[in-house]
Amino acid sequence: MELKSKKINFLGDSITYGHGTTVPEENRFSTLIANETGAICRNYGIGGSRIAAQIDEPEEARWDYCIRALSMDKDADVIVVFGGTNDYGHGNAPLGEMSDRTPFTFYGAVHTLCTELLEMYPQADIVFLTPLHRCDEDNLRGDGTKSKEFATLKDYTNILCEVLEYYSIPILDLYRTSQMQPEFDFIRNLYMPDGLHPNDAGQKLLARKIIAYLRSL
Repeated sequence: MELKSKKINFLGDSITYGHGTTVPEENRFSTLIANETGAICRNYGIGGSRIAAQIDEPEEARWDYCIRALSMDKDADVIVVFGGTNDYGHGNAPLGEMSDRTPFTFYGAVHTLCTELLEMYPQADIVFLTPLHRCDEDNLRGDGTKSKEFATLKDYTNILCEVLEYYSIPILDLYRTSQMQPEFDFIRNLYMPDGLHPNDAGQKLLARKIIAYLRSL
């Protein structure tokens, strides 16, 4: 895919927004991609947001990906969705099952988001990115704030891949190919000092991976 002049919508959380960088608007991967390729990159990253809606969350207070996707600019040539780490970290939506079609389970929310995007952008290229590794990613209570045990980050990542395979939507598996594993001190210090959010160097690495993947489509 030639990226020059392409209009790209990036839907994501704090990593997409650029939390952890020195100047988010300048150093987040979407800006770096725009500078490198000449693409028109729109950043829809909101810190703390999740793919799935939350249990007992009022409709007017929802800010999950399924609801936010509806308000993105409709003339995009490419949609890039980067999420799941907050569903693991502090989301209270059940995992659900592959047959779910509700935004209030993780399985169902990924289904809902996929169908929304396919209907809104029938001519666009839609791409998902899996979560990055993070410290303590095998804790069944996420970042420790969940009231009960759910699943590991890898479980959430595998669900994402399973649903996207069903829709034949391309996925860049950053969980397995990002080269960022913060359990190693030297990697954490170099790319993601807080064990979750990429710094300037980490965002540069993300931009390079995403550009290469998009160009391969």
